Amino acid sequence: MKFGLLFAHQVSPESGIPWHEPYQDMLRCLPRAEELGYVSAFQVSHHVQKDGLCPGPLVALGAAAAVTRRMRVGTAVLLVPMYAPLKLAEDVAVLDNVANGRFVLGVAPGYVSEEFAAHGVPRNQRVGRLEECLDLMTLAWREERFSFEGRYYRVPDACLTPKPVQKPHPPIWYGVSAAGSIRRAARRRAVLVASPRHGIEELKEHFRIYEEAASEVGFRPPERPVIRQVFVAETRRKAEEIAAPAVSYLYRELYGAKSAQGERELRTDDGRVITDRQQATYEALKGRYAIGEPDSVYESLRNCVTELGATEIICWMHMPGIHGEDAMRSVELFAKEILPRF
Repeated sequence: MKFGLLFAHQVSPESGIPWHEPYQDMLRCLPRAEELGYVSAFQVSHHVQKDGLCPGPLVALGAAAAVTRRMRVGTAVLLVPMYAPLKLAEDVAVLDNVANGRFVLGVAPGYVSEEFAAHGVPRNQRVGRLEECLDLMTLAWREERFSFEGRYYRVPDACLTPKPVQKPHPPIWYGVSAAGSIRRAARRRAVLVASPRHGIEELKEHFRIYEEAASEVGFRPPERPVIRQVFVAETRRKAEEIAAPAVSYLYRELYGAKSAQGERELRTDDGRVITDRQQATYEALKGRYAIGEPDSVYESLRNCVTELGATEIICWMHMPGIHGEDAMRSVELFAKEILPRF
C-alpha cells in the first residue's frame, strides 16, 4: 500500500494567506515527506478561479521534481483541452527529463464553463479535444518525425525533442467519472484515478465500468490510485477545527456550485443531488474524506482499500485555508501513526 500527497495551492479569501505561501509550503514539505515514506506528489489544476487554485500545474511540478529524488510527481489532473497539444507534449517531455522519468500525466476533459469561455474553447468539444490531443502527443513522443491531421488539431511534418525519459511516454491517468470517458480510459490502457468528489459507492460503480471495458480490450490496469481529503490530529475535535472549514469551502465553492448550475452532479452521502451550493456541508459529505484522530483516519482509508481495491491513496492535506505548519503536522503524524499500519 502506497501513499502520496496532493496540492492545489488554493487560498480561501477569508484566510488572509498570501498567494505565494502554499507554493513555499509544498517546497518545504516534499523533501521531508519523501524521507517519511510518501511516494508521490500530485497537483490539482483549474483555471480563472478566485482563490488561486493552481492554473500552472506543470510549472509547480517542475519545482516539486527539483526538491525530490524518488517521489513520482504528476498532474491530478491537467485539463487538456485548455492547451495547444504540441506545446503541451513538449512541456511534458521536458518535465519528464527534469524529473528523470518520475512524471505521471493525469488528464481530464474539464467541466467548468468559465474555464472554457476564458480560453476560447467550446465546452461541447472538450471530450473530442482531449482524445485527439492525447493521440497527437503520444504520436509525437513515439516517432522521430510525425505529422497529424485531426478534426481540431493539425501539425505538418515535425519532430519533438527531447523525448521523454519514460518509454514510450509517461503513464497516462484519467480523472473522469462519466461512463463513456471511463470506457475510453480503459481502451487507451490508461489508469483510472478516483476523484475525491465521489463517495465510495459511486467509485465502486466507476471501477466496475472501467474493469469491464479493460477486460474487453485485454488490459490489466497496473494500479488503482484513489484521491481523498485527509487530515489527522491528536483528537478528532482538533482535526475538524482545522480541516472542516477547508473541506466545506472546497465542496461548497467549486463542486457544490457547479452541481447547482447543472454542470456536474455532486451527490451527498445519502445520494441526493446538490441543487444549492449551501447544501454541500461538512456533515452531508462526511463519508468521503478522512478527518480525525489516527484511529478513525486509518479505518476510513482502510475502507478505501477493502471496498475499492486502492493501491495508492493520494492524501489532500494542504487544503484551502490550512496553514502550512498545520498541514505539515498532519503529514508527520500520518506518517508516524498510520503509514506503518498499512
